[in-house]
Amino acid sequence: MAEVTMERVLKWKLLPRLMMFSVMVMTYQTTTWMMTLPDPTMTQSGFCSVVFGCFSATFAVWLNHEK
Repeated sequence: MAEVTMERVLKWKLLPRLMMFSVMVMTYQTTTWMMTLPDPTMTQSGFCSVVFGCFSATFAVWLNHEK
């Protein structure tokens, strides 16, 4: 039974989809947080830049692995 379940998990690619969804949520929350700031500092802008860069890299890896 456990082998059948693991085969389904691998076939449906649940882990990569869950990871992509979590990165999308993180990017959305960072975007809404940044837009609510009255006067963003350079540090806050740098944090958002890193989050957006992670999203871009994750999306590129996602697209290159889809068949």
